[in-house]
Amino acid sequence: MDELLQGLRAAAERTRLRIVGLCAHAELTVSDLSEILGQSQPRVSRHLKLLVEAGLLERHQEGSWAYYRLADGASAAGDLARLLVDLMPEDDPVLGLDLERLDAVKQAWAVKAAAYFHRHATDWDRIRALHIDQARVDAALKRLFARAPARDLLDIGTGTGHVLQVLGDEVEAAIGIDRSRDMLLVARANIHRAGLRHCQVRQADMMHLPFAGATADAVTFHMVLHYAEDPAGAIAEAARVLRPGGRLIIVDFAPHRREELREQHAHRWLGFADSRIETFLTEAGLVPSAPERLEGEPLTVVLWHGTRPANAAASSTAAQTAG
Repeated sequence: MDELLQGLRAAAERTRLRIVGLCAHAELTVSDLSEILGQSQPRVSRHLKLLVEAGLLERHQEGSWAYYRLADGASAAGDLARLLVDLMPEDDPVLGLDLERLDAVKQAWAVKAAAYFHRHATDWDRIRALHIDQARVDAALKRLFARAPARDLLDIGTGTGHVLQVLGDEVEAAIGIDRSRDMLLVARANIHRAGLRHCQVRQADMMHLPFAGATADAVTFHMVLHYAEDPAGAIAEAARVLRPGGRLIIVDFAPHRREELREQHAHRWLGFADSRIETFLTEAGLVPSAPERLEGEPLTVVLWHGTRPANAAASSTAAQTAG
C-alpha cells in the first residue's frame, strides 16, 4: 500500500504525468524531455527524481548521460505506471502535442545518424576498426556459426556488408538490410567483388523488417545496436523473424565512458551491460546463452546470443487455438 500511495502522489501532477506518458514511448534524457515539455532542465530533473523515487520510472546511467524509461519491474509502482499510460486519453491536445514533439526529437536523432553514415560510407570499415579488433570479432562469429550452422542469415544494419563477407561461406543464403543507401552501394560492390552470389542487400528499417515471421535461422546485429533509438524494440522485431531453434547474435560494446563517440560518431548508447541485453532477449521470447567477452583496449566487445525455443511455434499456435 505504501508503494502504491507513493506512486499515486508522484503521478498526481500534470507535468509528471506527461513525463510518464513520454517515457512509455522511448528512453529519454533530461534534455530530450526539457525540449519536448518546454521547461528548464533543473525543473524537469526535479520531476524525474520524484518519479524514480516512487518507482514509476527507471534511471539508466551511461557516462555523464542518464536515460529514463517507464518502470518494467514486477512491482506495484511498475503496474501503476503502465495503468496510468493506458488510461491517458488519446484525444488530449496536450498529450498529443507531446507525442508530436517526441517524434521530432526522434527524427533529429535519425537525421544525425543518417548524415554521419552518408559522410563515412566509403571509409566505414576503417572507422569501425578504430574501436575494435575486427579480426578477433570475425573469428568469434565464425566459431559461433561453426558450432551451430545456419541455412540462412539476416544481417541487420549491414553497413558495408562486412558480416555477409565474413559468414557468406557458412550459410546457403544471406540478406543484409540497412537504411543508408550510401552504405548499401558499398555493400553491393563488396559482395559482388567477393563472388557471394547467394548474398543480397536491401534498404529497410530494423524496426519494420520486410519479412514474414519465422523465416530466418540466424539474425545478427554487428556493432549496430549502439546506434538504435530503441534497442529492445529492434531485438523484439529481429526475434519475430527467427524460426524455432534460430539464434539472434548481437556484437557490441560493453559499457564504457568514451563520451566523444556520441558527438564524433553518432553513438546513441555507450555500450550495454550483460543484464540489460539478457532482459531484452528474454522479453523478446528468446533464451539467452552465456556471452563471450573480447577484452581489449580501448573498448571491450561482447557477443551475446539468444535462441528461440524449438517449441515456440507450437506454443503460439496452441495459444491462438485456445483463444
